[in-house]
Amino acid sequence: CSGLITIRLKFLNDTEEVALVRPEDTVGGLKRKYFPGQESRVKLIYRGQLLQDPGRTLRSLHVTDNCVIHCHCSCGATTATTLPDPSTAAPVPNAGSLSLSTGNLLLPAAVLVLALVWYFRINYRQLFTAPATVSLIGVTILLSFLLFGMYGQ
Repeated sequence: CSGLITIRLKFLNDTEEVALVRPEDTVGGLKRKYFPGQESRVKLIYRGQLLQDPGRTLRSLHVTDNCVIHCHCSCGATTATTLPDPSTAAPVPNAGSLSLSTGNLLLPAAVLVLALVWYFRINYRQLFTAPATVSLIGVTILLSFLLFGMYGQ
């Protein structure tokens, strides 16, 4: 088949599917051919760029033979698999609650320890030297940046 190029469609679960396309095919045509009925829920990424324009050809995007296009399916399943039947799935206990793990408790524990050290700094200031106070301010600023970076949107 002359004029066809091979593209590897790679999914988040590290599975791959081989696609045979023409360089003149569009992004929308690729989605229609390999993701029928799911075109709006599939995002294609090539060389770190989200392929949003369905009218652009693969040639204009410089897609070459044997290249990889990453596929993100927001529907939760790839083209080869189907979603499980919810009535046959085993129930998950406390699926809506947060699990208590070290990772979930580390940041609140650090905030608690920092608040305790500030309490002692304010009430027993004779025990804290100037470098200790400056270090405490630095740790507080660092933890604040960490908190706002993780949770501030």
